[in-house]
Amino acid sequence: MSSASEKKDGWWETVKTVFWALVIAGIFRTLFFQPFWIPSGSMKETLLIGDFLFVNKMAYGYSRYSCPFAMCPFSGRVFATEPERGDIVVFRHPVTGADFIKRVIGMPGDRVQMRDGILHLNDQALPQEPAGQFAEIYERQGSVGQFPRCANAPVGQGGTCLKDRYIETLPGGRSFPVLNIEDGGFGDNTPAFTVPDGHFFFIGDNRDNSVDSRVPQNAGGVGMVPFDHLIGRANMVMFSSAGRSMLAFWTWRSDRFFHRLQ
Repeated sequence: MSSASEKKDGWWETVKTVFWALVIAGIFRTLFFQPFWIPSGSMKETLLIGDFLFVNKMAYGYSRYSCPFAMCPFSGRVFATEPERGDIVVFRHPVTGADFIKRVIGMPGDRVQMRDGILHLNDQALPQEPAGQFAEIYERQGSVGQFPRCANAPVGQGGTCLKDRYIETLPGGRSFPVLNIEDGGFGDNTPAFTVPDGHFFFIGDNRDNSVDSRVPQNAGGVGMVPFDHLIGRANMVMFSSAGRSMLAFWTWRSDRFFHRLQ
């Protein structure tokens, strides 16, 4: 009799352990980190299709409104830390609510403009140094199966797809690679945008393949993104797969495991 009771107690303890482990994991995910899988090439070469990362949700503040539990220790407290210029951020689209990932370029009050493919910030051109070319195989990429755009198009399937590569430097010295596919593209020349208070201006590193703040929301773009739509900062790629499924181990990019982002 005692043996059956002990088994029942042991089974119940196991159930409780699993339950609380799931609860804690859910709290941890909800409050601190959110997984994100890169679905498009708008941030190449910084982020590749198939990169998997965790977004730090505590980077830019925490509001009681996002706490799913009444007894949340942060309930009623709000921390407001703005992103830094150059941060890679996941945010909710202000209209559709879809998750996007881009780089913060414009801070509140900044004046942002593209002129002949060169980014101007507060009427100053940002330095761009030629840095060779970014090369990839012209093949279907990711679960959507899109082909990449190439500066040397047309390229046959299996051929080498090239993009011109530059190192761009922000005020303060932060540098990162940006790609150019064509001159005179849709985002190479824009009006001058002034970023409103409490909003941010985002651009993708793959400049000719990114629908971002250069495109107004009424034209299907991102426009200006308010602070409360920021989800968190991306610091590191945890895992990466060049195939359509993360289970296809032969497509894993071992050089991108725990790859720190610029």
